[in-house]
Amino acid sequence: MQNFENSSNLALLTDFYQLTMMQGYFFLKPHEVAVFDMYYRKNPCGGGYAIFCGMSEVVDYIENLHFSSDDIAYLRSLGSFKDEFLTYLENFKFSGEIYAVDEGEVVFPHEPLIRVKANIIEAQLIETAILNTINFQTLIATKSSRINFSAGEGSVMEFGLRRAQDKSAAIFGAKAAIIGGCVATSNVLAAKIFDIPAIGTHSHAWIGSFPSEIEAFRAYAKIYPDSALLLVDTYDTLNSGVPNAIKVFEELREQGHKPLGIRIDSGDLEYLTKQSRKMLDNAGFKDAKITASNDLDEYAIDQLKLFDAKIDSWGIGTRLITGGDSSSLGGVYKLSGIEKEGEILPKIKISNDPRKINNPGYKQFFRLYDKDSGMALADLITLENENIDESAPLEIFHPLYTYKRKKLENFSAKAMLKPVFVHGKFVGEKKSVMQIAEFSRKAKAKFWCEYLRNIHPQTYKVDLSAKLWETRKSLIDEINANLGKS
Repeated sequence: MQNFENSSNLALLTDFYQLTMMQGYFFLKPHEVAVFDMYYRKNPCGGGYAIFCGMSEVVDYIENLHFSSDDIAYLRSLGSFKDEFLTYLENFKFSGEIYAVDEGEVVFPHEPLIRVKANIIEAQLIETAILNTINFQTLIATKSSRINFSAGEGSVMEFGLRRAQDKSAAIFGAKAAIIGGCVATSNVLAAKIFDIPAIGTHSHAWIGSFPSEIEAFRAYAKIYPDSALLLVDTYDTLNSGVPNAIKVFEELREQGHKPLGIRIDSGDLEYLTKQSRKMLDNAGFKDAKITASNDLDEYAIDQLKLFDAKIDSWGIGTRLITGGDSSSLGGVYKLSGIEKEGEILPKIKISNDPRKINNPGYKQFFRLYDKDSGMALADLITLENENIDESAPLEIFHPLYTYKRKKLENFSAKAMLKPVFVHGKFVGEKKSVMQIAEFSRKAKAKFWCEYLRNIHPQTYKVDLSAKLWETRKSLIDEINANLGKS
């Protein structure tokens, strides 16, 4: 059995119909160039935004994309593909263009996060792997961002390894959690791969393996005298765990060491942390930190903070690494144009659900900022050849409810899609996970809290330019006319 997780080539990480369509294109339209957009339609977790994540792995995928001899042999064994097409795949390499938003950026529904312009055979193949990567990592990065928003100044650690959906989700979920705002992970392999901080102390098993709780604490403190974070809820948090921790902390202090604090993993965290804080403070350990874990998420954190629980840091596992209340992002990859004689002809998909009608054409989008405050005002999706004049007032309008209009003045405009691959060559900038996380932190700082809050966020404006709106409307009218609709 091939160990695919250690393989840099993931050509067969695709849906079967991608390959059947590719063969059809190969024989019927081998030279056609198409434009596809990757975007999502609905914010995860009922929130107001998402954190774009996974582009680093998309780059790795594209750079290593090829069909091995084993891949070709397997496809031949299926009996669905002709020899001419399989010969073509033997020399397959992505040669097109990819533009994308910076990884870690704040993004919104219907914005083209990745734009692919390539031979339609190449563009079709990469759909599945792109969606698989971006959908998962963006979901986890967004969930992490929401949890960190609730935690505020309290640091959040990703503890989800044992509850993740297998190894890949644990590894890339840890990466996405860091980009979303977590300070460290318990996942040692992810920490090594991405050069991110690893963190952890001990479990209840450590306590149970010693004759008594205080002996377990003393043994751990002896090994880690300057980073002793003791888990105090194995037997009785307030009557045993915290008192024993204080005794060990006093012993450490006498030896010239400074204990880190305690962790509570069960029970009424509001009550237990308040009482623990009093006990630690009365014993002279006001700097000792209290860490809480136990199936937490942003909603639980909000409640605990509302009632003034004394928690300095948070260990979040299951409800972070699995996406919690949101099982998937639901990103899509849609054809938006076909090149004919050097011109991109816009293409559109019609649906009875207005949210599923895509924006046609070869597009860019801009983030508009207030020049005085530096804060984001709105995003405007345009056709690629449009320019925004920052010296003149700009009127934007809601793409569905066009009477909703706003005039912007004293603004700046930033193009959000940047070149990643040109003629099949990588032209972007590779950043470390910690660099991406810092970029994401700064990007979020450009948005008012009403757009980032977890409950009933204000809807951020994402509008279409007049030209794009007219293009979209004319295509819909043309299709309806051809179908005999008024």
